[in-house]
Amino acid sequence: MKKILVPVDFSEYSEYALEAAASIAKSQNAEIIALHMMGLSEAVINKNESKEVYEAMYYLKLAQKRFEEFLDKDYLTNVNVTDTVYNYKNFNEINDVAKEHGADLIVMGSHGTSGLTEVFVGSNTEKVVRTSEIPVLVIKGNPKQFLLENVVFACDFEKESIRAYQKAMKLFKGFDTNVYLLHVNLPNERFRSTSEIEEKVREFLYQADLGNLDALDNVVYVADYSVEDGVFSYSNKINADAIALATHGRKGLAHFFFGSVGEDLANHSDIPVLTFRI
Repeated sequence: MKKILVPVDFSEYSEYALEAAASIAKSQNAEIIALHMMGLSEAVINKNESKEVYEAMYYLKLAQKRFEEFLDKDYLTNVNVTDTVYNYKNFNEINDVAKEHGADLIVMGSHGTSGLTEVFVGSNTEKVVRTSEIPVLVIKGNPKQFLLENVVFACDFEKESIRAYQKAMKLFKGFDTNVYLLHVNLPNERFRSTSEIEEKVREFLYQADLGNLDALDNVVYVADYSVEDGVFSYSNKINADAIALATHGRKGLAHFFFGSVGEDLANHSDIPVLTFRI
């Protein structure tokens, strides 16, 4: 891993993301790119009138000054940090910024939601998770020393998830992470017998790992009333450092595997959530 992109709005949540990114950067000898998006209207940017020009310059200088204060953190000592300001207003465009800078990971802070009936639709974090072709790490609270020693990768073990699985395993290999591959069996139309699940998982790993079935030793089977409950329960049981998921990148509430599970987990989990685009 060489570069980590951290979108910054100067809130405490983006500081949580920055601190987590700093821990990762130190362990991987990576560079942090701190990104602030001003969101000025095209009218302000394109007009030649002095008032609009001065307004744009004012906001740019303000962002630069706030960066100086925001990046003055002890945990950034010995970390190579580059700050950059874009005028994008749409957070969907962060994917383009990440690719432009060659970022390997996006780290974002999010306050999420507290109640299971609430939905974090339309948030900046949700937009980035939905559109990013690059893995996105969502940090919900103060990470202190962020680690990726034990990670739960929740998977449906469908063929369309193979690419996301391969991306995840490649990233985790660089961290020497213990990865627990989790399948949640539900008491509904998705219910399968133990032998059916085991055969499905075996076929998935045989194809994903090119015939190598060593990962079978890391597969965990859990039965619960919802995927979210099963993932939470097992992740808390092993004190996981993060939950990893595959995402479809679709619009609306059905853009994650198993419906809105990815969104629910990213919003309601205090454990960091790492998403990989299918």
